[in-house]
Formats: sequence, structure tokens, C-alpha cells
Amino acid sequence: MKIGIVCGEASGDLLAAGLIKALKHDYPHADFVGIGGERMMAEGFESLFPLERLSVMGLLEPLKRLPELLSIRSQLYKHFRDHEFDLFIGVDSPDFNLGLERKLKQQGIKIVHYVSPSVWAWRQGRINKIKRSIDLMLTLLPFENAIYQRHQVPVTFVGHPLADHFPVEPDNEAARAELSRIIAGITDRPVDYAGKKILACLPGSRQVEIKHIGPVFWQALAHYRALEPALEIIVPALNHARYQQLQQQLSACPELPVTLIKGYSHQVMAASDAVLLASGTTALEAMLLKKPMVVAYKKDPVSYKIISSMLRVPYVSLPNLLADKPLVPELIQSDARPQAIVKALSEQLNNPQRKQQLHHEFEQLHQQLKQNASQTAAKAIVNLMGAEYA
Repeated sequence: MKIGIVCGEASGDLLAAGLIKALKHDYPHADFVGIGGERMMAEGFESLFPLERLSVMGLLEPLKRLPELLSIRSQLYKHFRDHEFDLFIGVDSPDFNLGLERKLKQQGIKIVHYVSPSVWAWRQGRINKIKRSIDLMLTLLPFENAIYQRHQVPVTFVGHPLADHFPVEPDNEAARAELSRIIAGITDRPVDYAGKKILACLPGSRQVEIKHIGPVFWQALAHYRALEPALEIIVPALNHARYQQLQQQLSACPELPVTLIKGYSHQVMAASDAVLLASGTTALEAMLLKKPMVVAYKKDPVSYKIISSMLRVPYVSLPNLLADKPLVPELIQSDARPQAIVKALSEQLNNPQRKQQLHHEFEQLHQQLKQNASQTAAKAIVNLMGAEYA
């Protein structure tokens, strides 16, 4: 059996790796080929192009890279068609994957899309293109199924793999001890975070995200640390390139002492008292770790104006969308100002009653998402493929 998979994000690499591992129980001799990251390749996946070549966002960046992206998509289509693949799974990246999925479906290849595009939030007309392009949609969030059911698109809610990964009740003391060991190993000096107040800061995983929101974060944190000089600020960078970018930004703020490290974002968040972050999967991770948070985000003005005019939901962060109420503060575009961030951080770090309430709410949301996602997704795919491939 030949299974094509294409994902273009680090978060998709994690999802797809779990799915590959689960599918191998039913299809132990399957070939998995396409575009993926290190976690997928560790499961035996063959990546034809680097995952990073698809990691574009917004409206302007994809346009600049359009010739390259179209070339990659054309080469993938020919590969999957000419080598007679049985199944294609597009993991997120809908603007890239849906066009590929539609053409492959016309060739008789079964199509699964894993992670619903945000059709419930904006560009709802895409549902018709999705219906023509896929045989099955796998959703991570419980409220996403309704729009597919209304349009007679086969859909299965599988839950979120991260909800399976994180314990419902985190061990904060163990997380502090682990972070102390990690930082000590990196800096080659003894570190003990027990009893200290820690703020995790994650300004994004993409170059363009950090370009827009990073300087705002550093201004806000410089102001806030003047109010709380003992506050420990730890910034985990996704990879070497983002580490260099953050290092360059922080060099312009010598008055702001920050511990900048490569990787370990989950460990840093788990040990923190609160998280300052750009909107995205990180907000979900912070929620699953039961951490108070401030969500702030900025895009280039043109992209923001276009996208905001099409939004059909009142929130942008996953905790608020899941709860359908403002659990965590969202400071978006012009609202993402240093003074507003300082005020929101103070509330998140210094309100024990609010922390306890959030913990309870986050625990309930965690239970909703904890559905053994990779195995549930694999079972839905096996049912789609039928006895011929058993």
C-alpha cells in the first residue's frame, strides 16, 4: 500500500507522525511518502522536499513564493499519480493541499484531509471546494463537524493528539526541576527555579510572525520587569534560524535579561507561571498545561485588513474558541501595545483566584479533546479504505 502525506508545518509533523505510527498497525508494509519533518521521518517516512519550503503564511508571503510552491505541487502530483498511490492524506496547509487533493481524487486516489481548514471562521465558501476534493475530513475540535455535516461532507472528530500527550493534571514541581536541569546543561552553571516566578515567552515559530510581534513583546517585558525585577523570562526558539532572529532582536534590548534557548518549549511552558504568546497551536499547548496566558498577534497591515474583513468568529485563540467565551485576553493588531500587554500580564501572574478558575475551565476543555486521536484517525481511515486493504 502506498500512502502519500503532505504537511507544511511543525505542528503538522507531530500530528502526521502519530498517525503514521497508528496506521502501521493496520498497514505494516505501507510506504509513506510526500513532504514531512523529522518526527515523520523517524517513523520511516520519505520526504521528497524539505517541510520548511511549505511553511508560508499570510497573504503576501505565499504570493512571493508562488512559482516555487506551484512547482512543488506539480511534482508531487506527478509522483503520486505515476506511482499509483492508494491514499493521500493532506495534513493542514489547506491552500497548498486542497488543489493537490482535488487532482488526485480525479485519478481515483482516496483523499483524507487531517485538520479542518477554518471554514467555520472565515472564507466559508471553501466548503464547496473541500467537498469536491476529499473523501473524509478528520477534525481536531468538537465544534468543527457541524459545517461539514450541513454540507454532507464525510467527517470524523478525532480529538487532538496534544490532549493525549499532556497529562490532565500537570506536575509543576517536576516541571520546575526538569527545566532547572535543562538550563543548567545548556548554560553549564547551576540553576534552580524552585520558588521563582517564571514567564514563558513564545513570539511565534515563523520568521514573519516574530518580525511583527517580537519587538512589541520585548518593549512590554522591559516595562513589566521594571515592576517585577525578580521575574525570570525564558524564551524557547523553535530552531536555529529562529534562535538567531530572536537573538538579533533581543540585542537591541540590553536592559531586558532573558534566557533564550533552542527548543524545550513544552518544558518551559510547563514550568512557568504564565505564558505570553503569539496566537496559534501554542495557545492550545498552554491551555493543556493549565497555564494563564496572554495572546498577542500582529500581521502586516494589508494581510490583516483583508483577513479581518472575512472573519466570522469573535475570538482567534483556541481556548476562547473552544469555550465560546473570553477565557484569556487577546490583543490583536492595534491592540497589541506594550502597555496593554503589561496590564494583561499583571492580571495573569498576580491573581490566584483567576488562576484557579482558569485551571478548572482548561481541565474541562482538555477532557473534551482527549479522544486517543491518532488511533481514532487511523481507524476512520481504515474504515474508508475498506477490506481491500486490510
